[in-house]
Amino acid sequence: MSNPTVIYAKKNHVAHITLNRPEAGNIINLELAQEMEEVCSRINQDDNIYVVVLTGAGDKAFCGGSETPQTNVAAAVASIDRPVIAAINGDALGAGLELALSCDIRLASNRARFGLPQVASGLIPMNGGTQRLPRLIGRGKALELILTAETIGAEEAFEIGLVSKVVPPEKLASEAKALAQSMASKAPISLRYVKEAVNKGMDLTLEQGLRLEADLYFLLHTTADRTEGIKAFLEKRPPKFKGR
Repeated sequence: MSNPTVIYAKKNHVAHITLNRPEAGNIINLELAQEMEEVCSRINQDDNIYVVVLTGAGDKAFCGGSETPQTNVAAAVASIDRPVIAAINGDALGAGLELALSCDIRLASNRARFGLPQVASGLIPMNGGTQRLPRLIGRGKALELILTAETIGAEEAFEIGLVSKVVPPEKLASEAKALAQSMASKAPISLRYVKEAVNKGMDLTLEQGLRLEADLYFLLHTTADRTEGIKAFLEKRPPKFKGR
């Protein structure tokens, strides 16, 4: 039996997804795309998962692109309703960068490189690159990167806001794990509602976004976790959230 193209594990309310084609630069093929869709669906159905970490196997590539245009792994990852951290261990190019853009927080190895080179081949990004990149780093810089097909390093990616932190390769996994565990210690329903409020609010007017935020805030008051948070504060102890 061949090795899985996606390695999936969970521990302490954190799901870990690893693209497992290091010999091929973790490039997306049909098999990997299908396995990723299954994993993302499984995560959304598992109330014991609070946070997700996505990375690539090896130390050269997070994801070097896609072999087939018929797949959209970025859409599957974007559909996860829990916070998703991308631990970008190497090159994130083409569909690989679009995959990283579908995550909520991006940490990068200082060896990582980033780019959307599709126009150099007479194509355009088709897995969200033209939409998510401008929303993240601004219209002007996004257009520059896409129109020139330029590849940039991790430090420049940090300077323009593409990633939130750059660390040595040997520290990337521990940094991502620490961030995930810190987030997983928070109320899981609150985490999901924050993600929903921010992501949906980007496509709303300010007034509509504020109304969405207020609706989600009031919904939280009906949860057992909210009651536990109040009790823990009054009793001066860490809360024990259960996602209910």
